[in-house]
Amino acid sequence: MASPEQQPSYQPRWRIADLDFSRIDLQRIRHDENTFYLVTCASFIESGSDLYTHNLVDFFYDNEEVAAWLRGQWEVEELQHGAALRAYVEHVWPEFDWQQAYDSFLAEYAGYCKVELLEPTKALEMAARCVVETGTATFYRALSRSAQEPVLQELAAHISNDEVNHYKHFYQYFRQYRRREGIGRSRVLGTLSRRTLEMRNEDADCAIRHALKFRDPARADDVAYLKELSTRMSTIVRTNLTPDMTLKMIMRPLELPPKVQSWVQYPIRQLMHYVFLR
Repeated sequence: MASPEQQPSYQPRWRIADLDFSRIDLQRIRHDENTFYLVTCASFIESGSDLYTHNLVDFFYDNEEVAAWLRGQWEVEELQHGAALRAYVEHVWPEFDWQQAYDSFLAEYAGYCKVELLEPTKALEMAARCVVETGTATFYRALSRSAQEPVLQELAAHISNDEVNHYKHFYQYFRQYRRREGIGRSRVLGTLSRRTLEMRNEDADCAIRHALKFRDPARADDVAYLKELSTRMSTIVRTNLTPDMTLKMIMRPLELPPKVQSWVQYPIRQLMHYVFLR
């Protein structure tokens, strides 16, 4: 195992200091409730990413290269995403108590980040990570395209690019583990399909509930309004996503011949349609 001195050093490709929050066009964003919830919910989930990192580091403890990358780059960049999104929220909506809302969110969210929820093999967990990174890259690409405010466009584009880069690492590690484990395509497809269905999952629902609780307490227990809010957020993502890129990223771990790939695309596209339209 490499010593701390021998482990690679990773440098973020951008920093929060690169963002000029004084350039935020408050008139364009200040009263945009949908964007408030999209950015705030994303900031909660990204800020809690260290819970998943620790689980994955423990799961891949016997591969120092993977563990070092998870600790040294993936976790660092994910937490930077959370910090940057938080800074944006606090600049635009200073009356919102981000820390108190996040603490409330984290108390529930921590229960979702369990080691037993990881896939049964390392190859399949890497395939699952590819789907998760596809979902986040897609989300931030859509947020960047939908945003009417330039600084948010820039921030979301930075994060989307990071998530695509994370995907590339997980895919590389997936291929290594798949060769070792001899995992067949049917099992990989099962993981990809299940994780695609989970793109709209309890993590996002949890974040919405706690953001609403501190943004609009009178509506915190209004189930119908929560559903309406979730639908509005999903509509923004759906109408601004890039389906071809998303489909390509989800299917890549199957490593299918071109003829077979064209046949499999339809059911996976239908699955994506269900995920983003339900």
